Parts: sequence; structure tokens; C-alpha cells
Amino acid sequence: MAQNGMKKPTAVIFDFGGVLLNLDLKKTLLAFESLGIPHFEDLFNLYKSTALFDDLEIGKVTPAQFMDNLRRETELELSDDQITEAWNALLMDFRTESLHFVARLKTQIPAYLYSNTNIIHYECFQERIREVTPFSHLNELFHRAYYSHEIGMRKPHPEGFLHIIQENALDASSTLFVDDNADNIEGAKSVGLLTHHLQPDERVEQVLSWLVNQDMPR
Repeated sequence: MAQNGMKKPTAVIFDFGGVLLNLDLKKTLLAFESLGIPHFEDLFNLYKSTALFDDLEIGKVTPAQFMDNLRRETELELSDDQITEAWNALLMDFRTESLHFVARLKTQIPAYLYSNTNIIHYECFQERIREVTPFSHLNELFHRAYYSHEIGMRKPHPEGFLHIIQENALDASSTLFVDDNADNIEGAKSVGLLTHHLQPDERVEQVLSWLVNQDMPR
């Protein structure tokens, strides 16, 4: 079976934020602004970040070190709770239908997750998924989940993609990568992966419905 000239992939790697979880960076920008950091976007946004945030995202610093460094850079006496709440403000609601689709897809072809994230966000969304969905842990939707802070690599750099490909003996030329970030899509292409750049009005259960056996019971 094929769609738009693409043969059915042998595996799929999903991004998380903007694909399975809605994000609103403006909420974090406003939250930090209310704490006295008016130009937080100069430190971090969804497309670039300073070393402070890069180091957190690849697990190079602990949350305590990250918070101490943020206080030092901003010269503000912020509590850990204030920083955590503001930092997690960008995490919105899960795309529940998309989660259920991935869980169904996993029963038919290997499904993986590759997320640029950090331990502070990780702990928050893993707690929330237990509260608002039938799933007890995000990882259960996938054959394996890869988080940048755990593997020490992040998108769009090729080494992270190669790590996943090699560790799971995947054929890059028949493995599909789905992400909403154009730079990450280019990184995936650089190692030979098939790609789909998910647009704001698209949902994975719509654009990838052709991958699932429609006769299979839900």
C-alpha cells in the first residue's frame, strides 16, 4: 500500500511536542516575564536556545544546576517552584486521538518516539498523561522512546537519528520520521529517513491513517 508515492514504511519515529502534545511557548514567555525576565525569548524559543537550555536538554546539567544558572544569568532570586511552573507553562493538552492512533499503529509496525525535551518537562508530562488519558506512561505507546536528556543527543543533529537507527537495526530508507519542525525534518533526511513535515492543521491520525489496517478492532 502506498500514499503520495510512498511505500508503506517498516517503522515510524514520532516527534512529541507539536505532534502528540500541543505547545504554547507564549505561555512560558509570559510566565517568565511576570517573574521579571522580559526578554526570555532571547534565551529560549522552539527553534534556538542558549547553552543554558541546550545543556538541560541533553542532560549535561541537573535541574538544580539549571535553576542556579538561570538565577545567575537573570540576577533574580526566583524559587525552584517559580521556575518550574513558568518553564512547564508551555506544555498544553495531549492530542488524545493522536495518542490512541499511535497505540494502535504500534500493534502493526514498530513505532518509536524521539523528543527534544528535559527532565523538568518530562516529569510534568508523564504525570499529566496518567491523569488525563488511559495511558500510565507515554513510553507504553512505543516500542522504544528516546528523550534528548537521556541519550545526550538532540535533533536536528544526525547522531541522534543514527543512534536510534543503529540500536534498533532499522532500515533508514523505509523508516518514516514525523515532526512539526522543519530543521528536524532536514536532519532526518540527512541520514536517509523518509519524512513527513506535520503542518499546524494536520494530525497524525489523519495523514497516516493509510498505515493502519482499518479492519483491525479498536
